[in-house]
Amino acid sequence: MSASRSALSRDEIVTRVTALLGADGVDTDPRELELASVDRFKKYQSVHGIFDGPIPAIIAYPRTTEEVAAVLRFANDNLINVVPRTGRTATEGGLETVVEDTIVLDGSRMDSVLDVNETDMTVTVQCGVPLQRLEDELRERGLTTGHSPQSKPLAQYGGLVATRSIGQFSTLYGAIEDMVVGLEAVFPDGTVTRIKNVPRRAAGPDIRHIIIGNEGALCVITEVTVKIFPYHPESTRFFGFLVDEFEVGVEALRELVTAGYRPSVCRVYSPEDANQHFSHFSEGKSVVVLTAEGPEPLAAATATGIEAVFAERPHQRVDSAHIETWFQGLNWGQDKIDAEKEAMLRDSHLGYTTEVSINWSGVSSLYHAVIDRIRSEYPRADHLTMLGAHSSHSYQTGTNLYFVYDYDIDCEPRQEIDLYHVPLNAIIVEEALRLGGSMVHHHGIGKYRTPWTRQEHGSAYPMLERLKQAFDPNGVMNAGTILPLEA
Repeated sequence: MSASRSALSRDEIVTRVTALLGADGVDTDPRELELASVDRFKKYQSVHGIFDGPIPAIIAYPRTTEEVAAVLRFANDNLINVVPRTGRTATEGGLETVVEDTIVLDGSRMDSVLDVNETDMTVTVQCGVPLQRLEDELRERGLTTGHSPQSKPLAQYGGLVATRSIGQFSTLYGAIEDMVVGLEAVFPDGTVTRIKNVPRRAAGPDIRHIIIGNEGALCVITEVTVKIFPYHPESTRFFGFLVDEFEVGVEALRELVTAGYRPSVCRVYSPEDANQHFSHFSEGKSVVVLTAEGPEPLAAATATGIEAVFAERPHQRVDSAHIETWFQGLNWGQDKIDAEKEAMLRDSHLGYTTEVSINWSGVSSLYHAVIDRIRSEYPRADHLTMLGAHSSHSYQTGTNLYFVYDYDIDCEPRQEIDLYHVPLNAIIVEEALRLGGSMVHHHGIGKYRTPWTRQEHGSAYPMLERLKQAFDPNGVMNAGTILPLEA
């Protein structure tokens, strides 16, 4: 897909967007524009003040669906690239601006909770509603969204839906696509689309999924209705087990999930990855973490299933208080991001992750293929201070693998991406695809996994191209995301 190219100058774009939204609805501060040109994929460069890509012309802050439509119509009519965003926690370059004079369309000021329906068990929110704020409000009513990604303190609903987000309780509650009942979105010509809120329908293909996961490459999500659930913290049980091999933990999860049990948290860490989370008790072993929650009879039945699965295999029990304490500190807020920035500057050290998915039968092969290939082929393997993996989201047919790699950086900050992150990420993606898995489980394709989009989708790839051609014929929506950008 080729990027659009506007005939308007940068100053003309700023003037026209300001006229649409008013002076208080835009931002042209040079520092904010630099920060808006990247996401967390380039966190090492940005903390060193390096912003080499095209800098956006303006950040637009609409407050209504009508203002979103007005900005998109203007951009579409004048061939101006638009990068939509809300919570700004993207990690795969999806928020990066790769076209000159882009409009960054920020929905964070559309932050109203529109309706909480305790009969139909739904909540309707605008795209800029922070997940943490909504969850706090619902818990006061004895309810929960069931959605708890690590970015929960910062994430907002537009981005969660646009990237097919998943949360730490996914084995019980599902991922965001399982939670979305209906939504509203605006396409680049200004057309506003509403998909109504019903429990299910068989009225043709499920058109929600044209919008869910579109990563801003087709439209802007402005409103979302999701399921809500009763909240039962009083019956939650925490479990931790040490096992000798990563595969032993994976097999335990497989047995548990395929038998029909749905622990809300369902994880196994390789010894290396476990050591960074659980060094005070992991003893060089793999660590399995599970929680049972829900109404007391359901939580008790899940706990019984967990106990039965581990009674059949060698293990060491971990004090549940350790697991509960660990879980309470798992999410990343601004304080942890700020601490990470300080550490990057001080230590020239960084940690990243690449998450993929695969069927149960391929988990062991993928795990060993990635670890072995990185250790034997990656030219800077001696710079790695940690290389491991964990499974954190499981299904009847398979699981995800979250590969984790930390490294000491011995190069100019500008070179870090090409010498470290990109080649490590590539090995993991290539091995996942070679073994029949998916190149990405929940972070989205962004702009840095597009070299493999065609291989990921195979003969279905033309369907993606046709969606782009149909809904964004002028190519103004988030150029270079999902579909590779032509030179």
